[in-house]
Amino acid sequence: MLRKLMKSIREYKTASILSILFVTLEAVMECALPLATSKLVDQINDKNMSELTMYSIIIVVMAILSLVFGAAAGYFCSKASAGFAKNLRKDMYENITKFSFSNIDKFQASSLVTRMTTDVMNVQSAYMMIIRTAFRSPLMIIFSIMMCFTISPKLSWIFLIVFFVLAIIIALIMLSAMKVFRRIFKKYDALNESVKENIDGIRVVKSFVREDYEIDKFTRASDDLRKNFTFAERIIALNSPAMQAAVNINMIIILLIGSMIIINTTTSEQLSDGTFSYVFTELTVGQFQSMTTYGFQMLMALMMLSFVVVMIVMAIESGKRIAEVLDEKSDLVNPKNPIYEIKDGSVSFDHVSFKYSIHAKKNSLENITLNINSGETVGIIGSTGSSKTTLVNLISRLYDTTEGNVFVGGINVKDYDLETLRNNVAVVLQKNLLFSGTITDNLKWGNENATMEEIKHACKLACASEFIESFPDKYDTYIEQGGTNVSGGQKQRLCIARALLKNPKVLILDDSTSAVDTKTDAIIRKGFKEFIPSTTKIIIAQRVSSIQDADKIIVMDNGHIDAIGTHDELLKNNEIYKEVYYSQNKAGASMKEVA
Repeated sequence: MLRKLMKSIREYKTASILSILFVTLEAVMECALPLATSKLVDQINDKNMSELTMYSIIIVVMAILSLVFGAAAGYFCSKASAGFAKNLRKDMYENITKFSFSNIDKFQASSLVTRMTTDVMNVQSAYMMIIRTAFRSPLMIIFSIMMCFTISPKLSWIFLIVFFVLAIIIALIMLSAMKVFRRIFKKYDALNESVKENIDGIRVVKSFVREDYEIDKFTRASDDLRKNFTFAERIIALNSPAMQAAVNINMIIILLIGSMIIINTTTSEQLSDGTFSYVFTELTVGQFQSMTTYGFQMLMALMMLSFVVVMIVMAIESGKRIAEVLDEKSDLVNPKNPIYEIKDGSVSFDHVSFKYSIHAKKNSLENITLNINSGETVGIIGSTGSSKTTLVNLISRLYDTTEGNVFVGGINVKDYDLETLRNNVAVVLQKNLLFSGTITDNLKWGNENATMEEIKHACKLACASEFIESFPDKYDTYIEQGGTNVSGGQKQRLCIARALLKNPKVLILDDSTSAVDTKTDAIIRKGFKEFIPSTTKIIIAQRVSSIQDADKIIVMDNGHIDAIGTHDELLKNNEIYKEVYYSQNKAGASMKEVA
């Protein structure tokens, strides 16, 4: 996991190294200051003014250097950590865009959002602490212990004992907290899923007056997350009082024992001028002062290190979740020697079976064999759940077949370059989606180099030009996120125009005219027939009127092809088609009664 995450540091390695360098220099200055101060204090006792002045200047210079090094370390640390987070998000997003539908289904959209926001922020904070505090604190601890043992081994053992006791307490606290944080991130995913679901379906929630129910559901999820966080924070909160108590008790013991040592080992002698000179035979006042400072530095460094450990504990779980996304490989990859040209729009299925998961007991599609000639218009009809959409998703290789093969232009879709295939197989999905931006911006998703003339022609074929021209800003009209400021029928027609701009070999309309009135639907189909005769058109529809003029109609039932034929042939020979037709056509119903 660590190796995978570290790859995202890239161009910020220099800033990371400089941060560590300046942190090290800052720590050296911080640790040298008490030693210089002790020399200064001892010179005061000796009344040596020249030495006193020299040590005063040294202390001021060291303090200034410590400030400069600390500021530089902070600058490079923030630059490195923010850049690392930026690269992590970029690497995750790039990999997510390569995911197949099955990869997306595996993680769920809400979980991916959490991983790219909350989890990346946790890793960023931990990295910031690691390249600054995690380097500074151990240096301070090691140097302080060394200096303490150099000055007074007796007193140093007290520091060392307290240090190890605290280290054990911190380790126990962190191990307990780690288990809770694992649960917390799963709760985050559930909460985000609830929010996403409600925002996406806000119109349904309001139309059924279910606001109170959804608020209650969200509150329960949020409260559950609060309880888990409270429990984790309660465990971690033990860290600070334990550290403060240990520091205070330790300082009291050091002051008591150190004072006793100084008093019991101090001798005096009378000088010729009648004054007395005091000689500290084991520990000077300056040394004792530096000992207490080093002891305080050591324990405070341990406290800071414990905070780093807290961040690392949280970041480990977040890092694992990020690494899962980075390690995930798309189920759909290009072959070694991909084909970059599609001859025509012919489509064929050769004994194709498919299921969405290897653990599924039943296939969604079973033994499909089908041939569609280039330029044909083919209708697909069937009841909800009959796998109509699943069938067409295999043509543009949004999923791979479980058994059998799909061919476009006479070549297996698995042999094509994915970008080439999808540029030549345009799909207007069942769920239409527009992005925030102008109408022109949205349409250019089909062809970023499309001219205004080409855009207007595509909109005319999709019967979208009329309502676009009625807007004050026409093609510069701003579309809100998700296309919320246009009607369902307008959104469908814009999505059809967008697909037409790709100039595809195969055009798939997955129930894409359901929100369009029958007259407009007929005009769109007539435009297709006249202006894109060489394009293979596959139309999934619930209305018989949308496909009755097709060259052939496929009737789907429970993952199987129940029948293939023209409108007239199916009316005579297929019960499913007749039932759908008569249920939608009153005139047809009366004809059935006469028959």
